[in-house]
Order: sequence, then C-alpha cells, then structure tokens
Amino acid sequence: MLDLPRLHPETIEQVRQRADIVDVVSEHVVLRKQGKDFVGLCPFHDDKSPSFTVSPGKQFYYCFSCGAGGNAIKFLMELGKQPFSEVVLDLARRYQVSVQTLKPEERQEFQRQVSLREQLYEILAVTAKFFEHALYQPQGQAALTYLETQRQLNRATMQQFQLGYAPAGWETLYGYLVEQKHYPVELVEQTGLLVPRKNNSGFYDRFRDRLMIPIHDLQGRVVGFGGRTLTDEQPKYLNSPETELFDKGKLLFGLDKARAAIAKQDQAVVVEGYFDVIALHNAGVTNAVASMGTALSSGQVRQLLRYTESNRIVLNFDADKAGNQAAERAVGEVETLAYRGDIQLRILNIPAGKDPDEFLQQHPVAAYFELLDQAPLWLDWQIERAIAGKDLRQADQFQTGVQAVVKLLGNLPNATLRTHYIHRCAERLSQGDSRLMLQLEEDLRQQVRGERWHGRSQKWQTRSDRNLLAEAEEQLLRLYIHKPSYRQMIEAALEERDLEFSLSHHRHLWRQILNLKEQGIDFSDASIDLLTLLEEADADAASDLSRMYALFQLDETREVDTRRAMLVIRTAVASMEKIMCEKRRRHLLDLLHSLDWSAAPDLGQLYQKKIYAEDQRIRQLDQERQVLFEDLVRVPLVEI
Repeated sequence: MLDLPRLHPETIEQVRQRADIVDVVSEHVVLRKQGKDFVGLCPFHDDKSPSFTVSPGKQFYYCFSCGAGGNAIKFLMELGKQPFSEVVLDLARRYQVSVQTLKPEERQEFQRQVSLREQLYEILAVTAKFFEHALYQPQGQAALTYLETQRQLNRATMQQFQLGYAPAGWETLYGYLVEQKHYPVELVEQTGLLVPRKNNSGFYDRFRDRLMIPIHDLQGRVVGFGGRTLTDEQPKYLNSPETELFDKGKLLFGLDKARAAIAKQDQAVVVEGYFDVIALHNAGVTNAVASMGTALSSGQVRQLLRYTESNRIVLNFDADKAGNQAAERAVGEVETLAYRGDIQLRILNIPAGKDPDEFLQQHPVAAYFELLDQAPLWLDWQIERAIAGKDLRQADQFQTGVQAVVKLLGNLPNATLRTHYIHRCAERLSQGDSRLMLQLEEDLRQQVRGERWHGRSQKWQTRSDRNLLAEAEEQLLRLYIHKPSYRQMIEAALEERDLEFSLSHHRHLWRQILNLKEQGIDFSDASIDLLTLLEEADADAASDLSRMYALFQLDETREVDTRRAMLVIRTAVASMEKIMCEKRRRHLLDLLHSLDWSAAPDLGQLYQKKIYAEDQRIRQLDQERQVLFEDLVRVPLVEI
C-alpha cells in the first residue's frame, strides 16, 4: 500500500468520526456487553481476567491493567505496528471516506487504487447478474430443475442468494465481459473469472456448465463465486481463486444475510456447505452461515461473536468421519476461547449422519430447531467421542478412555467446571458402580491435577494444598497485624466457618496474638512484641520461621493486599475452608474403602452422603473463590 504521510486533516477527522471503536476492536478481541460498555481480554499484554474496556459512547478503549488506551486508529496502530497513514487509509476504504492529501500526485495514485477495486466490484456484480439471467433461459433449464426438485428451493430463496448458471462454452463469459461490455481483459482476469491459456494464447472461462453461487462480503458486494458441477466433472465444487477482493479464509458464506438473525436469536449456526446454508434459510433458519471449504478459523469465529451477545455458536457439520474431523479442527482453532469460556460452543450431529439439507427435506423445520436446542456443549461432545465405542470392561480400552478424558479436563482453567466434569466422567466411566465411581472420581481429580493445565490464570489453582493454605493463613495474619480495623472481621470470619490455623507455626503465632489481646496489650509496635510472639515457635523448618518474620514486614506486593483487605480476607477463608473440606473428604473415602459393606451397609451409605455433601460444598467454594479472584484482579489497588 502507498504510504501517504501528508493526509489532509479533514480526511483524518472524517475517519475518526466514522470508525466505530466496537466494530474495529471486536475483530481482534472477544467483547462482552457490560452495562453501557464492553469488556474483554487485553490484546496488549498477557491478560488473564477481562481488564480491557471499550466505550462506544466515548469511542475509547482502556486497559485497567497495562494502561493501554486510545481511539480506533491508535488501537490498530499499536496492534499491527502500522504507521498512522496506513491505518487511516485502511479505515477510509472500509468506511468509504473520500481521501484527500496535501500532495495532488499522491491523491491521484490513491484514487487509482480505489478505482481499481471499484471496477473489480463492478465486474463481479455484472457477472452475477449474467449468471442469474442465464439460469432462467433454456440453457439453464437443467440447473433450475435441479434447484427446484432436488434441492426443493423456492424462487424467493434463489433470488435472495442470486443463484445462477454458467453456460457451457469455453469463452461465453469472456465474450460477454470483454467483447460486449468492453472491460479490459486484465481486469477481468484479476477477478478470477478468466484463466490464461498456456503460451499466452488468450483466456478461457473458469466456470463452465456449473450452477453458480455468488459469495458476498458483509456489505453485500459480490467478491467471488462457488460453482457446482451438474455432471460428473471434478471437482464437484469449484471456488474463485484468491484475489484482491476474495479471501475465503476470512469470509463466511451467508453472513451478510444472517447477521441480523444471529443478533436477534443470539445464536449462530455454522454448517459445512453452500447448500446447507441456502436450505436452512429456505426453511426459515436464517442465522446459518458456512465456511468455504476450509477449517473454521478463530478469525471467522470472532466475526460471528460480534453479533451474538451470549457468544453462542453451534457447529452443525456432517456426522461422518470427515464432518467429525472438521468439527475437531474447528474446536482446535478456538480452543483457547472455548476453555476460557469466551465462547459458548455447541456441536450438533444430526442423526443418521445427515447434513442439514438432507434432514430438512425429510423433516419439518421444528425438528431441526429441537436438535439445535439439544446440541451438547463442545466439551461434552468431545468427552463422549473419547469414550464412545470403547469396551470399558477391558482394561486397555478403559485406560485409553481415562487418559483422553484427563487430557481434556486438564485444560479447563475453571475449578468449578473441572469438579463438575470430573464427577460426570466418573459416573460415565464407572457404569453405575457407586463404589467405583467414588474411587474413580478421586483418581481422576489427582490425574487432572497432574496435567499441565493450559490457559490458567489463577495462582491458587497451580499450587499444592500446603502452599495454598500457607498463603491464605499468612494473608490473614499479616492483615491482622497491620490493619487493626479489620481484626474483628477476621475473627468473625474464622468463627463463622469454624476454621482454625492448621499449620503449627501459624497456630502458635495466632494463640500468642490472642493471649496478648486478652491481656489488653496492643502489638501495633511490632518491634517490641515480635520476639515475644515468635518465642518457642513450632516451625517445621527454618524457612517457616523466616516466613513468620516476614509477616511483620510489608514490601510493595504485600502492601497491596492491605489496600483491598476485605476481598483478601474473604478469599483466604474460602481457600482455608476448601482445603479443610477436601481433607475431610479424603478421610471419608479412606473409611469407605476400608469398610466391610456386608457388615455395615448403613454406615457405608452414611459415608457416601457425607462425601457427597463435601463435594457440593467444595464446588460452592470453588465458585466463590473464582468470583473473588476475578474481583481481586479487576480492582487490585482499591481498598474495598
């Protein structure tokens, strides 16, 4: 692209006014509506919790973690490391702003580039009308019959998608565009409609005797074509080549027609082929789109997420081997978004291996909507695929299934979801054996902990119980020492949840603190009372004693905790209770496994109920800690 360093101020101002910040940012960041603004993960640093805010009212973005901020132009400059003039020109083309420069010769060159693209759009639009006209002529009768009888499409749908027919001759379109319409052959070639003959002996039509499907961009402009053969000729489908206007990896077929319905229904349906989309729209399922012969990319998914507030996307690929592989590739493309919960991804396999077009020819559209509603979440679908077809009574197949499940669950960054799926997978793998299920659930939990969990942001999810417990207890003790106004709250929180300090040196220090309190001694001056408090400390190692001394010191990192004390207290006590629940659960499991069920069946059932109750409480605490941690990240420097 020509660099124009001296753009007219009026052009720059028009681009600033027309470039919508949400429209621009949402192409690169998954945004969620939050009040009047949008939030997402910051693309400028390793953001683990949404700290990036986009304000449509102010046309401004800002990251509360790294401080990045600005308008749409600055966003693209920083993200792509592009010069100012290049970004402005890209936005000017996108929002159809007339470009003025301070140098007439530069203005002339840019207008030439704009004119070239406009001419290509014009040639493609004229060609689409040519094909559409040919469909309803005698030469297009076979194609029209195919659409009406085999595809069962009505005329309104055919016209909506501008379906057409490419005549069988080698130079029919060439003659129409070059000889009749007098378009320069070099321009027509750039649209991908003509193919040069060998030895530079002229051109021939790329599409011949094919049913033609125009491909539109979001503005409804024709940018390419897909052609389906009406004979046994290969390939069955032939697409336009990559051109100045056509990049099939960045386009979704039908999105220009589906985006309003996607927004209204808050859901996008992605299918494999052109005619699946057309058949669904013909039946009234107007929120359907398709990728064009390539795996669904993360960029295409982000396009869809701009139109669905709940980020719900259903992949309805064929249920055969190729379709399942396509679904696996699509999940792989958006795996990070899916594991992080930025997308509510579901997989629909139509029974009997049918595609949407075949299904709708034999069933009412209400049946398809019912299948959409029942489509499982992507992880449930993958878990079922990992287990399906295996004889779980055979040790090798059982182990293969377990390993596949552990690998899937090990990537989940959310502790609550992990607990939920571990429980469900244990039920599935145990095949109704309650005692096996309890043991298997514990085994799965241990194996998942051993996995390298990708995408996790929460520090407390990567540490051993002892490290987590030590940090939680240290936070409470440090706040108690340095924040007198929160001492009563800490005592009340521990009493309410019936918690005690578990690590022996912390327990000793806490008892010393309470003894001083009973004596009415104020230990705010730590230098006076430090030795008394640490006297005869029952530390397991020198490192424990060193950490106890550190409780009376505040470095920059620890000082932050004192400025958000309430959240830190709530998080710490929730972590302590969770570890206590897990300890009780393990003890109950040991009792259950050593029990003679034939001698004490009632006791066994009691243990099972208690284990279930601990499981429920652990899930609640995981959810509570997740919310608290997100709050801690969102407001790290504000006292609450």
